[in-house]
Amino acid sequence: MERARRTRPSLSRRRLLQGAALAAVPASLLGAEPALAAAQAVDYPGAESRPASTSNYTASNRPTSYPIDHVVIHVTQETWSDAIGIFQDPARAVSSHYVVRSRDGHIAQCVREHDIAWHAGNWDYNTRSIGIEHEGWVDQPQYFTDVMYEQSALLTAEICAKYRIPVDRGHIIGHREVPGATHTDPGPYWDWDKYWNLILSASLRAH
Repeated sequence: MERARRTRPSLSRRRLLQGAALAAVPASLLGAEPALAAAQAVDYPGAESRPASTSNYTASNRPTSYPIDHVVIHVTQETWSDAIGIFQDPARAVSSHYVVRSRDGHIAQCVREHDIAWHAGNWDYNTRSIGIEHEGWVDQPQYFTDVMYEQSALLTAEICAKYRIPVDRGHIIGHREVPGATHTDPGPYWDWDKYWNLILSASLRAH
């Protein structure tokens, strides 16, 4: 590493020099600006980009290619990090748009909303839904923390507003409610009343 010189150009001077240097480089050789790349990596502000393997979802251009009219609620049956690892494994053939962490409600986005995540076990529902996974197990309600419900509800409310999805139980459903589903999540300990009230509250604040 080159040692720092005793005298350095001012911050504004350094920026001018950096800009001049970049201007001399062909645009085709430049990558995206880091800030711009980060901004484009997620659809929900505050989410962390943790992309799934491209083998585990279908690239699309929703809602032009398919309407988005459902949100499907899942429970991972894995830890937050292990669920993301599964989505990043090209051999697993599964993914979800978002994963919400139990302890703090932190959200990872694994598939962009315009693409089709393979989460519902039903192609028709996959094409027209956003899948949200929640860290935990269906028989361990301690994973369903208040902060996880709160952050997930804000996410669901924002998705519904963006795509004009009716805020009702016909359009915000559990995985077990998808036709042909073999899964039981989010399970008997998922507090739909609490979650529903939080979504309604968030939706009202947004208006």
